Amino acid sequence: MKLFNKLLLLSICLFFSYYSFAESMDIRVGAERVDVVTRLLKDKKVGLVVNQTSILEKENKHLLDVLLEEGINVVKVFAPEHGFRGTTDAGVEVKDSKDLKTGVPIISIYGKNKKPQAEQLKNIDIMVFDIQDVGARFYTYISTLHYVMESCAENEKRLIILDRPNPNDFIDGPIRQPEFKSFVGMDALPILHGLTVGELAWMMNGEGWILNTPDTCDIHIVKIENWKHGDPYWLPVKPSPNLPNDQSIRLYPSLCFFEATPISVGRGTYFPFQVLGYPDPKFGEYTFTPCSLPGFDTNPMHKDKMCYGVNLQEYPFEGGLTLRFVMEFYEKCDRNPDFFFKRKRWFDLLSGTDKLREQIIQGLTEEEIKASWQEDLNKYKEMRKKYLLYPDYEK
Repeated sequence: MKLFNKLLLLSICLFFSYYSFAESMDIRVGAERVDVVTRLLKDKKVGLVVNQTSILEKENKHLLDVLLEEGINVVKVFAPEHGFRGTTDAGVEVKDSKDLKTGVPIISIYGKNKKPQAEQLKNIDIMVFDIQDVGARFYTYISTLHYVMESCAENEKRLIILDRPNPNDFIDGPIRQPEFKSFVGMDALPILHGLTVGELAWMMNGEGWILNTPDTCDIHIVKIENWKHGDPYWLPVKPSPNLPNDQSIRLYPSLCFFEATPISVGRGTYFPFQVLGYPDPKFGEYTFTPCSLPGFDTNPMHKDKMCYGVNLQEYPFEGGLTLRFVMEFYEKCDRNPDFFFKRKRWFDLLSGTDKLREQIIQGLTEEEIKASWQEDLNKYKEMRKKYLLYPDYEK
């Protein structure tokens, strides 16, 4: 009986130890630390830079709704690419509007104006940025962050950044060169930057990328709890219309190059960034037909044409950056640069350099191309160490 009681007591202790450990490992993104956030915003007139990813998953509520319930005075929302609800097609101008649920004005910062203007910040004391990134330099939400930081620095507004994990937490790709600065490459980052939005903001500030002077933006980062670099993170909502699941997010950094080619990445299907194809049987046995698809893409490339190619929905890709797909389809295009690199300037802007396109044309292997990035990547990795807010996977 005594042995039974001891075993029972041991089992109970182990159960509660495990339960406590499991609880402690629950990731809490910055937005979910409501007590910290409301303390920072109390008695302030607040502007939010948010979209459909700005949710508190456990409460199943949008940050805007939670802050209003807590009595925070949110005076306006600034909407990035794809809009406040994340339903606008890629590249389509977002319009000023009003949130139907709360009546809060929505100001577009994706269209003619990609940066909050001084007039729009006049009645705001403090700005909040809470948007989920996917870890790729050409994903435009971090370009929006850059412009928001510039505007806050110019207008002496504090910026609160509610941090979220990086689901593509790798470091790879060429560093963006100065002559290829654009909205898909605002800063000198590799394609996969290996940072959270909070760490990126700290780097932008510390390296003098904001107004060309270090530490010009007054930022405060509300950190993630119970997450470190290298930990997996699965997004609770799709970050943009054409990244509907984890597989599309993993493949996105490697497949985005195809946006500058005649090859479809599956826009206009329910599995974008998970298939590749062109309206010619020589490109593969798998077929799909892009069509107008609200909530994904209403005017996709090769609309209503059967495309032939490959299906990557079940491809065992663990993430990172590969050139395999680009190089294979370049071969399928008979190594014709005029055909494949149909929009070569756009390809170079996505790459952050013209060197990658030239290396592919020259016939270099993926290993040779990646080796050419290493010196710059090593310098970047050393710089990155200064801005880490979380334990790193690189020891």
